[in-house]
Amino acid sequence: MGDDPISLFTLKLSLGFMQLSSFQHGEYKISVSGRILVATVGGSWNEETALAYSEDLRSAAQPLITGDWGHIVFLEEWNLGVLEIVPVIEELVTWCLANGMKRSALVYPPSVLKRLQLHGMITEQGDFRRQSFATEQEAMEWLNAAGYFL
Repeated sequence: MGDDPISLFTLKLSLGFMQLSSFQHGEYKISVSGRILVATVGGSWNEETALAYSEDLRSAAQPLITGDWGHIVFLEEWNLGVLEIVPVIEELVTWCLANGMKRSALVYPPSVLKRLQLHGMITEQGDFRRQSFATEQEAMEWLNAAGYFL
């Protein structure tokens, strides 16, 4: 094999060094208000975005983990994620539950695909509950009824 670009590409590909993406696809914003962690997510997520979100959410949640807390996530602009995000989000949910999250309100217009992916990654267990809502008002009423306020 020579040093021409095609030969180097073939070598890297055959040795498994080819990485399709190391950039985040998708976006998010995270903040805390009262006893509620607020997240807005958008775009199509890859594993890198899920990993960054997980790290940033854990950091933002630090003031909340001294007690019970709620979570509201706005998913109107989210376009699902690749399969590689599933274990990342499942592990994040486990961490959240171990650190006091009791309610998660998911806000998005009705979508079977979003529901399937989200409910597959975010499963109810113990005294934790998650619920999907079409509007922020419905989600906040549900969180408020559980004792979580902005």
